[in-house]
Amino acid sequence: MIEIRFHGRGGQGMVTAAQVLATAAIIEGKYAQAFPEFGPERRGAPVKSYLRISDKPIYTREPILRPDVIVIADQSLFRAENPLEGSKENTILVVNGAYKTPLKTYYVDATSLSMKILGRPVVNTAMIGAVVRATDLVTLRSVAEALKKFFTGRLYDLNIKLVETAYQETAEI
Repeated sequence: MIEIRFHGRGGQGMVTAAQVLATAAIIEGKYAQAFPEFGPERRGAPVKSYLRISDKPIYTREPILRPDVIVIADQSLFRAENPLEGSKENTILVVNGAYKTPLKTYYVDATSLSMKILGRPVVNTAMIGAVVRATDLVTLRSVAEALKKFFTGRLYDLNIKLVETAYQETAEI
């Protein structure tokens, strides 16, 4: 089982990012579980979301304390909390912007890409592209299919473009 913990702020779409990736995994015949953890719901407040993907049924339903992958949508969270807490030696970090850590780190300028493609700083689909690039847990084809369950029309077109662009621009530090 692969466990991913997403860190973001309310309004950045990290709950949806986990749900889209879970849907993509299910499309591929895998088992998946995605659920959020947050305090008072308000834009800008810290949010965590969890995702598990496995080839076998998943029975655990608790927060992910020792993630295989950590996704950070907003670097200001490094000052507000410790998003690397519980990381292991082989944990992969996927971060919006370049950030040096002792972990194997992949970065993408999700905010700039989101502004350019969507016209607003909602980074969830950019971070999906980065996660796929860093992990190969699911294919871009299944992500494209999953996105159809969350977006339609022009919103779908813009978001799939953002996923693909972020996938191409994600680099390992």
